[in-house]
Amino acid sequence: MMYSGELIYQLKWLADGLAVPLFKLRPRPFSPGYQTVKRGIITSAIDAGLLQAGKELPEGYGIAMDERVVEYPWVCSRLKNVGKMLDAGSTFNHDFLLQRAPLHGADLTIMTLAPEKRCYWRDGYSYVYGDLRRTIFGDHVFDTIASISTIEHIGLDNQMLYTGDARDAESDQDGFVPAVKEFKRILKPGGVCFISVPFGKRDNLGWYQVFDSAMVQRIIEAFGPMTCDVDYFGYTRNGWSRQSAETLADATIYDVHTGKGWSDDLAASSRAVACLQLTA
Repeated sequence: MMYSGELIYQLKWLADGLAVPLFKLRPRPFSPGYQTVKRGIITSAIDAGLLQAGKELPEGYGIAMDERVVEYPWVCSRLKNVGKMLDAGSTFNHDFLLQRAPLHGADLTIMTLAPEKRCYWRDGYSYVYGDLRRTIFGDHVFDTIASISTIEHIGLDNQMLYTGDARDAESDQDGFVPAVKEFKRILKPGGVCFISVPFGKRDNLGWYQVFDSAMVQRIIEAFGPMTCDVDYFGYTRNGWSRQSAETLADATIYDVHTGKGWSDDLAASSRAVACLQLTA
């Protein structure tokens, strides 16, 4: 039997799917049809291995789409031997990701501050709620950690969108540092940690921050990896592409909640992202 929450969820996706032709005629971030088109781009890119190391993205990839169309395929193309994995931030808590390789059937623990509206524990995935700066895990527990567009929120105001708890309204711009150190502690020697952050011109929006090159270096120093690989992707009106850190140094964001940074380039959020692969 389908319960009311599940029915509403399915009806929302159905309505969004019906709006896809309109979105394709006039793409606008977060307009009707956006989520269905984005999910299709992500799943196609994952299945095709589109963001394997060194590959260039096709022209026009992800126009009017946020950085998830880069981040998810980037991580999934590198998850060769998942082992025991931690999703640090609950970014993968979506059925269309958990139902396909490489995450389908994985020994996956999902950790975030507060319970999600939808969980997939019936499919064997574990959920833990708490602060990523101080986890409950012992030393050297995980083979893989993925923290996708998460650490830019740590230590800042998480009550508005995520928990509703006034205790989570912080203003510590360095909050990401202890979280990264914690990732290193709970990762097995030789394990791999994937981190992505908004990149470009340094900015603090209160509920998240944009990392510049110096802050990316702080991530690396806090983790102290044996090996490190960083890929940068930038957004323009022509979509997403691989670019250099130097080229993206002045990239800005569009904050859908305040309207800050809006432009006719149709950026949906970050105009650049840094993706780090760190080996313990």
